[in-house]
Amino acid sequence: MLMFAINSKKIIMKSDNNYQKLLFTYFIFAVAMAYLEAVVVVYLRLLYYPQGFRFPLADIPAYVALTEIGRETATIIMLWFVARMGRRDFKGRFALFIYSFGVWDIFYYVWLKVLLNWPHGWLVWDILFLIPLPWVAPWLAPFIVSIGLIFTARLILKYPEKFPKKILSQKEWILEAGAIAAILISFFWESLNVLQKRIPESYPWWLFTSGFLSGIIVIIRCYRRTQ
Repeated sequence: MLMFAINSKKIIMKSDNNYQKLLFTYFIFAVAMAYLEAVVVVYLRLLYYPQGFRFPLADIPAYVALTEIGRETATIIMLWFVARMGRRDFKGRFALFIYSFGVWDIFYYVWLKVLLNWPHGWLVWDILFLIPLPWVAPWLAPFIVSIGLIFTARLILKYPEKFPKKILSQKEWILEAGAIAAILISFFWESLNVLQKRIPESYPWWLFTSGFLSGIIVIIRCYRRTQ
């Protein structure tokens, strides 16, 4: 019995060490990738916003905009395929993907602060993404989402036994999809204004907060269900 307990403890410690090494590896990758992303933005701002980024949007050639959309698509593809290298199962791959995405997005803003001393406040507006329309929000919003992604990924990776193979049940995925939709709608709230060369006016924090909290609650309830 004593030997069984000792062996079990060793297995747990080994598993925890593997978990920490895995997260550290993907953390370094995401931080490095965030630097590359920030450097591209530095060059773009030197070309189109020499006085510093601000709304309304500058006139950018169509081929440059399409190139930027292609770069964003390539970024997501790279994050997903790197996640596939770390785990064989969907649950592990998905967790590594959202973990890398969260770290990448947070350090993207960290590097912009280091390289450009931007953003200069928590509620500064930014263009987050361009697919299929400009995602517009104070940069604090995607920062909060990234924290939620990292929290979710760590739960799944550290306690895989508490989540089914597909992470959530069908009903829970529907609820999660609704939460994600609320966040995305908040990002598209000012898209048309921005496309029409206007300055974004207001951000629906109430919609973003309801979506974010709903998504986190679904994950926590799934985790606690097996306790």
